[in-house]
Amino acid sequence: MNATNIISPGSRGGGRPRCAVLGLDGLALGMAQHLSALPGFDNLARLASEARAMDAELPELSPVNWTSFATAAGPGTHGVYGFTRIDGSSYEISIGDASQVDAPTIFDRLGARGLVSRVINLPHMWPVKPMHGTLVAGFVSPDLERAVYPPSLLPILADEGYVIEADTTRGADDPEYLLAGLRATLACRTRLLERLWSGLDWDLFVFVLTETDRLFHFLHPAVEEPDHPLHAACIELLREWDRAIGLFLQRYDALPEPKRLLVLADHGFATLDVECDLNSWLREQGWLVTGQAAPGHELDATAILPETRAFALDPGRIYIHRASRFARGRVRDAEADSLAAEISAALEHLTWRGEPVMERVYRGAELYQGPAAERAPDLVCLPRVGVDLKAKFDRPRIFSRLGRTGMHTAHGAFFYDSHGATPQRVRDVGREVLAWWSIPADAADDAGSATHVAISPIL
Repeated sequence: MNATNIISPGSRGGGRPRCAVLGLDGLALGMAQHLSALPGFDNLARLASEARAMDAELPELSPVNWTSFATAAGPGTHGVYGFTRIDGSSYEISIGDASQVDAPTIFDRLGARGLVSRVINLPHMWPVKPMHGTLVAGFVSPDLERAVYPPSLLPILADEGYVIEADTTRGADDPEYLLAGLRATLACRTRLLERLWSGLDWDLFVFVLTETDRLFHFLHPAVEEPDHPLHAACIELLREWDRAIGLFLQRYDALPEPKRLLVLADHGFATLDVECDLNSWLREQGWLVTGQAAPGHELDATAILPETRAFALDPGRIYIHRASRFARGRVRDAEADSLAAEISAALEHLTWRGEPVMERVYRGAELYQGPAAERAPDLVCLPRVGVDLKAKFDRPRIFSRLGRTGMHTAHGAFFYDSHGATPQRVRDVGREVLAWWSIPADAADDAGSATHVAISPIL
């Protein structure tokens, strides 16, 4: 965080300081600049003209990065390393959620000082917990009931037909259905924006649009290529997205001073050339052993046998099969470093069509420090642009192409700040929010949930 760019709200007059945060999931700075040159993107162009690029947290996944923003901390502190986590005893893989986050959120920290937050569609916040304000969680939220706080807001959203997420399972094979679903979720977000913004009885407002991520995963080339048969339909959807940005900016512009606007993406995006499955590669190298019977499904880690030396979880997390960490593991801790070095060196020589697959392979200890670092992967693989890493247990081939056309990137995430800060990575944006109210990101007196004031479900 560049502290020299911080302007204390106390120096901006005697009004109520407010911070408005706009999340644009998966928007790369390069894509923003590309779209800004087209007609109908005036709101994005306003931001892009002064935006800069920022790095994602690794792995470059939405739950990792949005949790890093929401906690103003890295994975070594909050404990989220991907969409999934593995039980070291049963080898069952489960989808992670907010109940497993090991750090207080910025909303907890603000609430402890009596400051009100309103949050719309922030990923990895399900199931919601009580907070000093209002929260409607984004994906992955399997139900609306536990995605809304306070509960009194739930029947209102249910009556309005609020949709958390478009159906990308069907949409992957039906572009028109996908585009219609994304238009529907955009409409839900903007209606909720109008409802929760009014009254101005809040201090922090967070509004996240995830439609870009879904569109880019399945139709990234269609957005970039004017000759693509779906280009016009994609651009028209993105113009609706730009109008949603405009509604947010209009409301921000009307706020009295002191105020601050932060706009961020959680990662960048690029066209996908090929998927590379690390478990298939580890199996081919002899480091992963799953026996004669095929795994029951792509996340069936129960197939791992004791002979396994290493395995991977999505997207590029490699775990040494240590006896001290996994029930069937046989690798001694004294052997783990040399094995990790051997696997890392082999990965650096892995190629596809003559080009290296990896930009870099990190040791977990290089990336993660903090109380949750003991659960970190031993290796984290950062692929070169165009290669999308996977870690399934049922894929027969290392390289394949299975439907998606866009991939996350760790570099080039969009960032804008009305006060000119230059954060290096996503966690630093959460720190900027705290700094707006002069709250140290690592203050010991704020560690934990909001306990200094009564939690108030403010509508």
